[in-house]
Amino acid sequence: MTTIAFIGLGNMGGPMAINLQKAGHAVHAFDLSKEAVAKVVAEGATAAFSAQDAVQGAKVVVTMLPASQHVEALFLGKDGAPGLLASIAPGTLVIDSSTIAAATSQKVAKAADAAGIDFIDAPVSGGTGGAIAGTLTFMVGGTTAQLERAQPYLEKMGANIFHAGAVGAGQTAKICNNMLLGILMVGTSEAIALGVANGLDPKVLSEIMRRSSGGNWALEKYNPFPGVHENAPASKGYAGGFGTDLMLKDLGLAQDNAISTKASTPLGGMARAIYAAHSISGHGGEDFSSVIKMLQKP
Repeated sequence: MTTIAFIGLGNMGGPMAINLQKAGHAVHAFDLSKEAVAKVVAEGATAAFSAQDAVQGAKVVVTMLPASQHVEALFLGKDGAPGLLASIAPGTLVIDSSTIAAATSQKVAKAADAAGIDFIDAPVSGGTGGAIAGTLTFMVGGTTAQLERAQPYLEKMGANIFHAGAVGAGQTAKICNNMLLGILMVGTSEAIALGVANGLDPKVLSEIMRRSSGGNWALEKYNPFPGVHENAPASKGYAGGFGTDLMLKDLGLAQDNAISTKASTPLGGMARAIYAAHSISGHGGEDFSSVIKMLQKP
């Protein structure tokens, strides 16, 4: 049994923390939301009063935060306040599963290394369903030795673990994946909306495309049209899942990276513009598959 501090207990982090607790580890859980903490505590975890409280005595720290600024402020501090690295004991393993800029991961990792702390970036794919089932895909940036150290814990939360490269490489792999996901969801939504506008049954059309050359993950598991997949966010009023604003954030990270590396990503840029318009129109808190609303006949 290992004492693990888990910070960030949202739609993804909460189930991940629960899976670590169910695996026999002692999870010290912290989130700004008391309700989120309560859900994890109900599964046997211990509530922490602060991030600093959570890491006391922890051998492993796992974080799942919304964006780069949150990760940097947590670990490195803000406005003169010390960061969490000052409270983490040397020799501790830190696994950051947030999706953030690779440069931020590298900045935090450099400071962690100076403090004798192992820091890896390990963003995930697989959605809330994968987080609950413990079947996430981890994209890890760090040394081979660090990955080997993290492996036993990652295996309790995921089914696929890839070593993408050095620190920051996990983040780069994740934004490439999510850029493609955003593009695919827009394309899938566009095709279904076109078919429905011409009188096709969305279930029949989706099955035709799923079994044809247009088949993709959205058609397989995350259909954007209500009623096609019973457990998809689209069938639950686009509640839960992966928010439009989070997809917009990831598409922004991809475009920032493309600009800095002079890579050409025209479809990624177009997807970002579409999701930005969708967010501005009031759908930022809905699941990203709600983008189909923009493409349907009024």
